[in-house]
Amino acid sequence: MLDVFTWLADWLVYGLAGLDPASKLGSSLHFFVEDTTKIFALLVVMIYIIALARASLDLERVRHYIQQKHRLAGYGLGAGFGAITPFCSCSSIPLFLGFTSAGIPLGITMAFLFTSPIINEVAVIMLWSLLGWEFTLVYVVIGMAVGIGGGMILDLLKGERWLKDFAAKAYRQAAESPHGDEPTPEAPTLTLRDRHVFARDELKEIVGRIWKWVIIGVGLGAALHGFVPDGWFADNLGSGQWWNVPVAVLAGLPLYSNATAVIPVMESLILKGLPVGTTLAFCMSTVAASFPEFIMLKQVMQWRLLGIIFVILLANFMVVGWLINLLSPWLFSGILT
Repeated sequence: MLDVFTWLADWLVYGLAGLDPASKLGSSLHFFVEDTTKIFALLVVMIYIIALARASLDLERVRHYIQQKHRLAGYGLGAGFGAITPFCSCSSIPLFLGFTSAGIPLGITMAFLFTSPIINEVAVIMLWSLLGWEFTLVYVVIGMAVGIGGGMILDLLKGERWLKDFAAKAYRQAAESPHGDEPTPEAPTLTLRDRHVFARDELKEIVGRIWKWVIIGVGLGAALHGFVPDGWFADNLGSGQWWNVPVAVLAGLPLYSNATAVIPVMESLILKGLPVGTTLAFCMSTVAASFPEFIMLKQVMQWRLLGIIFVILLANFMVVGWLINLLSPWLFSGILT
């Protein structure tokens, strides 16, 4: 049974516009209309609901709570906080400085910073709507694992010694402060109307920021879907050689995108035959390890720390790509048929 979004796309593209379903233009426009309407409908509903739940979230108290937990639990909390906060890699840097100034260990802070651009409610909603809950669950688990694993490695290497002087000084002062364990005052309780206003404003702010990326991402995905011959990606980039994944990771580095724009492209690449692991490696590299992001991180880190983070991310993405390619016939049989 066709869902309402497929029916709407059928009616607009094949009925009202009279395009042939077998034509490249008809196929592309149908993909564009169906995915755009589905994504925006789900975004409006889910962002509002999530914002209602998050309305009373006190970032200062969250930082304090993470700071008091055992180091191993802290990695998970840092990555989880990164996953539920709607920040790209650019806007995460002020929070990174806030975590550092609070004396939170660098590994926990980096678990947050690694995870934040990869996972957010927009990415989860879009993935769920386009590729199903199984793929979404695997994506979230991978993003969390990248953040937790990267944070643990940086703590083992004592990466805080390679922060810029001002950041390292703030970290040391907070860590040595006798008042560092004191919680911040409790935030005032919000009424239902206050929560609604917060959710409405956040909905307007997020949708206002990402709508163009949805259009661009779905447009690129529609072009790939309609105009690239079936099997082209599988024949040229999906031959199964081990080097396909590193090439995909390196190809994503010069690009800069957020998950909103890259997920519709991910859908098209998979549907066109590019292996799931290779697609994930490319898209995660684009979102979390791009050159523009590292230029911004240079403001707070020395080159040695940046190099270590770069190697950690690339190694993680390549391992993820190889592993998912190996397991995808069992994990994603539904979207590969």
